[in-house]
Amino acid sequence: MSTTPPAFEITVKKIPHPLGYTVQVGAFAQLDNAVNLTLDLNKYNIFAFYFYHESGLFKVRFGDFSSKEQAFTLAEEFRTKGLIQEFFIVPPVYKPSEKTPESSFSRIRDEIVGRARRYIGIPYKWGGISPDEGFDCSGLTRAVYQLAGLDLPRTSKDQFSSGTAVKLKDLKKGDLVFFSSPRGNNISHVGIYVGDNKFIHAPGRDQTIRVDSLSNSYFKKCFQGARSYFQ
Repeated sequence: MSTTPPAFEITVKKIPHPLGYTVQVGAFAQLDNAVNLTLDLNKYNIFAFYFYHESGLFKVRFGDFSSKEQAFTLAEEFRTKGLIQEFFIVPPVYKPSEKTPESSFSRIRDEIVGRARRYIGIPYKWGGISPDEGFDCSGLTRAVYQLAGLDLPRTSKDQFSSGTAVKLKDLKKGDLVFFSSPRGNNISHVGIYVGDNKFIHAPGRDQTIRVDSLSNSYFKKCFQGARSYFQ
């Protein structure tokens, strides 16, 4: 199989942004199969990721297309080259607009919180971005947001810079909360707000993903602000 990327332009969007059309190309019982396919797709310089589905399978998706036709064209090209077999197009799940009321995003916010809760108990791993190997703090937030249809930058610092500032009293489920180390003010940690002054996060080495309170004295001291991606 040729390793030369296909002659196909993909529009690069500024992040964070709502994911467009994606292509689902596999559902595997064995994690290694999903990982290997994702790595093969990444060789073509496209956005690809895998995730654990409630069915017990590991699913693979790629792309971030502005139209169904774009997604189909590249998927067909990959199938012709033998890189993938069957596929289907996944439409965008998050479509914000200036006229969209906040109430219409409640389902997306609930989905973000629900997915984050499913990862409670998974070990922390620095640099981790998946449930099989563990997550670091920003790997967790990015993975959860991707599955809800919104792409985020990889690091907590960049996630903080990209969102819209939200006051503590105005926090809503699914917003992100950011922290520094106790002796500094640089962003070094992020969590997902779940309501009732609590958030889910991957705390650090030798710990697991868990729920904590913003009222905790440590987190009150280190709190640096909150960001929303729904405005």
